Parts: sequence; structure tokens; C-alpha cells
Amino acid sequence: MQLYLIDPLADSRWDDLVSQHPSASAFHRRGWLQALAETYGYEPWVLTSAPAGQPLNDGILFCRVSSWITGTRLVSLPFTDHCEPLLQPASDVRDFIAWLTEERDRARWKYFELRPLSLQPSLDGPSGGRSFVFHKLDLRMPTEQLFRNLHKDSIQRKIRRAEREKLSYEVGRSQQLLDEFYRLVLITRKRLQVLPQPRKWFSNLRKHMAENLEIRIARKNGVAIAGLLSLRHHSSVIYKYGGSDKRFHNLGGMPFLFWKLIEESRHSGIEQVDLGRTDLDNQGLITFKNRLGAARSQLTYHRYPGHEAPGPVVHWDWRAAKYVVSHLPDSLSYAAGRMLYRHMG
Repeated sequence: MQLYLIDPLADSRWDDLVSQHPSASAFHRRGWLQALAETYGYEPWVLTSAPAGQPLNDGILFCRVSSWITGTRLVSLPFTDHCEPLLQPASDVRDFIAWLTEERDRARWKYFELRPLSLQPSLDGPSGGRSFVFHKLDLRMPTEQLFRNLHKDSIQRKIRRAEREKLSYEVGRSQQLLDEFYRLVLITRKRLQVLPQPRKWFSNLRKHMAENLEIRIARKNGVAIAGLLSLRHHSSVIYKYGGSDKRFHNLGGMPFLFWKLIEESRHSGIEQVDLGRTDLDNQGLITFKNRLGAARSQLTYHRYPGHEAPGPVVHWDWRAAKYVVSHLPDSLSYAAGRMLYRHMG
């Protein structure tokens, strides 16, 4: 099969494919790709069987990540929970993988990685990659049933506590909401001993995702105590980022916000909430998502060649960052995040 590379930021055929393909998500949208390019300098590309001038019927999206710390590789797609190859039923993913393998060998990339949500690519040879727990919440039922499916003690009770505490609530994309949300992100990342993402990343997401991005903030006496950021594509919403102030956890701010996301999404015609990936050893977050009534499955990335152990790259941003963050003052921690995140994609 003859395959071609196109620039999805310059070729409108990519937008047409994303708008109609049933496996497309918010992570395939031009806005997400523009934010990646402007924040981290990644160049997005699409590998397709469609020559110039022909309608685009398939494509695998990826970015080249070049780093003196973590090596040069192709990732589909950096900082993205999942990125399904947008293929047709008659497409043979092995043709695409063979092309990427040849390019990997020619350019001496460290590896290339696919992050499919459902497609299970195969190749005549080993492939290896990380696995995660993935949660998805089906909204195609009455709102009352969705509430009954929430865990009675840890979710329903906390939502009622938030209502008794008269937490105020706002949803939108204003600069004030972004400022409040980012402050909560910094607090949370510090608590978890993880480097914070650059503020520029969230500003670029807000700018380029536009109406497909929403920020929800819960306040107590005017003080923002919890926030979450979601991305929309057609009938699906992705919960992508959250943050909270531990001093107010007893007020139930985060369960309250998740219920607002569920309830409002259901009323606006959304059919599912994608709760994203969770590391296998993060039992606390896995349990929380289970208690929202979400269905749980395994999400596995595919890395070629598989004999290249993923450990050093996979754990660099967690183990090393936790050690570094725990010994850095806040100002240096933020600076380190701005400098190092582009190497982690």
C-alpha cells in the first residue's frame, strides 16, 4: 500500500475525517494538536493512504518527540490518554505499522508508540507498552438512575454534604476560571509530588479548544476549593484534569463537580463520559472512578520494537519527578515543569 504524510494543521481533510469518523475523540481535534505544537514544539503528522486531492478516509496521527533526556521517538499521541487510529473496516493496520517500522529503522528513532482505545494492532514480532485502567461512564439512562449508581457513602453522601454547605458553582471558559483552576492544579501536583504542567499548556488548550473545553469550579465562601477540566467531541466528554484544596476535602467539592459534569452532560445530549486512564498502582483513583458507576476495562499501549524496555522512559517523569519536587521550593518546581514536560510526552 502506498502511504503519505500530511500536516493535520494545514490540511482541512483531517478536520473532515475527525468530524465523521466514529472512533474520533477530542484528542484528534485540531485544537488539541495546536495546543501541543504551541506549548511543547511538537509537530503533528498523519499517515494516510489518501494521496493529495483525494478525500481522506483513514489516518494515524502522531508527533515526533525529540529529547536528549528520553530519546527521539514517535508517539500517537503525547499527553493523550488514548488516540485511536482512524481507519476503515477494510484497512490493514499492519501496512501502517510496517511503514512506521521502516521509518523508525531509517531515522534511528528509539521507538514508536500507538495508544489505541479499542483497536488491537499486531505485527510479526514483539511489541511492548504500558497498561492502565480505563473508565467510561454510559449516560444513556435516566438521571435518577445515574445518581443511584453512585456509591452511597463516598459519592452520594458527599454530594449532599456539598449541597448542605451551599457550595457555589460555575462552569465556563473565562480567564478567572482558568486562573482559579490552575491554582488548584498547582496545589494538587505539589501534594502528589509531581511536577506541574506549564500554565501555557492550559492557556493554549483554552484558546484552541474554544467551546469544546469547559472548566468547572466549586467555591466555599468565594474561595475556589475544587476544579475540573473537560473536553467535548460530539456525543462524548473527556474528563482530563482536576485539582482540589485538601483543606476543604470534607466538603465534597470533587464529587459535587463530577456529579455536575454527569448531570449537565446528560441533559445536553452527551452519551458517555470518558474518565481517562489511571495507573495500575493508583488504587485510590481507580476506586473513586469505580464508585462513579463507570465501566472499567484495560487500556494497553503498543510500543515497537517491544524488546526496548519501556521502564526508563515510563518511570522517569514519576519517580525522578517525585524526588525532585519534594526537594524544590515552589518557584523552582514550576520552572522545572516548564522546562522538562516537553521531554515526557
